[in-house]
Amino acid sequence: MSTSGPTPSRSRAAWDLRDIVLVVVLGVVFGFLYWALVQAWTWLSVVTGPFGDLTQHMLFGGWLLVAPLAIAITRRPFAGIIAEIIASIIEVVFLGSAVGPLLFVSAAIQGLGSEIPFAIGGYRRFGWIRYALSGALGAFAVFWFSAARGGWYGSGLLPWRLLIQVGSGLSLGGLLAKVIVAALLRTGVLDGFAIARAARQRRPA
Repeated sequence: MSTSGPTPSRSRAAWDLRDIVLVVVLGVVFGFLYWALVQAWTWLSVVTGPFGDLTQHMLFGGWLLVAPLAIAITRRPFAGIIAEIIASIIEVVFLGSAVGPLLFVSAAIQGLGSEIPFAIGGYRRFGWIRYALSGALGAFAVFWFSAARGGWYGSGLLPWRLLIQVGSGLSLGGLLAKVIVAALLRTGVLDGFAIARAARQRRPA
């Protein structure tokens, strides 16, 4: 029996240069996009006046986008965590985020939360529910760290913040990621990555 081909587990875990470059590029691009999202977050808070402290959380899911994108395209473990951390480094080091180094912790937590549903599926299952769970869990995981940092515990608004943030994570950080990935796949720009190989294997001969 031939043993020349790589085992499935080894090929899935192995990172090649293309994967590394893609995750770095995604992290950098989304670092700048996340900074732009901060401006929208601030604007929404001002426009909605006394409700701004709640309504701004409607945008939170936007900060979760890069993780499912990186995971879905490369199908590599930890791609989501790494991409989120790189984005946070861009925000802090190059764009002067007011959050400071604590943003690295937030990024790692939300990246981990976003990655778990795909990891449970062995990085082989990428349906709508999986994306939705990725966004929702990423938002849920980082919420408690944000609550501690922002002094939200004991506030009557805590459950409302949690509900809005998780809902935003599900929609903007999960389902929107699915739409973006599908659109990119159709353009052919992802033909050299694991996502395109998996799509070709699903096509009937």
